[in-house]
Amino acid sequence: MLQDLYVFDMDETLFDVDCAVLWHEFLVEKEITTTANFREEDARLMALYAQGELDMKDYLSFSIAPLKGISDREVGLWVEQCIDEKIMPRFYPQAKALLASLKRDEVDTVMISASVSFLVNAIAQRIGIDVAMGIDLVKEKNTYTSEIEGVPTYRDGKVIRLKQWLVEQNRTYKAIHFFTDSINDLPLCQYADFVYLVNPCRQLQRLSHQEHWKVLDWSRS
Repeated sequence: MLQDLYVFDMDETLFDVDCAVLWHEFLVEKEITTTANFREEDARLMALYAQGELDMKDYLSFSIAPLKGISDREVGLWVEQCIDEKIMPRFYPQAKALLASLKRDEVDTVMISASVSFLVNAIAQRIGIDVAMGIDLVKEKNTYTSEIEGVPTYRDGKVIRLKQWLVEQNRTYKAIHFFTDSINDLPLCQYADFVYLVNPCRQLQRLSHQEHWKVLDWSRS
């Protein structure tokens, strides 16, 4: 029998915050970066993202700069600490319950995010999502660079990466259910069969009155 596939954006969809912002806060708090105005620049770039105007190459140059010369192993340890201290407390209980239900019913799940893959993969593993896709980075001597490897999971790139993954599978899915909050995910919304808008941004909210689209009001309270 054909099965449905559930696909999730990560930031401000499964969590009530952008996890990359929390990661950057962690880098500042642990004094891994001492760059002046690091938080302010992060806020400026995230405002561009919210408007659908972010240049991903500029963002990655900013985001990866504090990790220059740091081994991927040490970065991984920091990521796990950040997930424990800052990210998991922001997990929507509605998302937790849904993922647990899908796991019980053996429904396949995918998380596809415009955050970097070393963060996306670790979070997906922690919350029990089967497959994770993020922006893959070129590594040199076991350290991350800001150079993108392959197709970035951003805007249309999310559709491309998901289609590539579907071709590689030994099964066909009956329908794709997609959860997001962001106008940047409009291409994947248009590709999916059923769309669930979790506290959507204004731009996406205005497009919500479409067949098979539903608005969800999730909170941690």
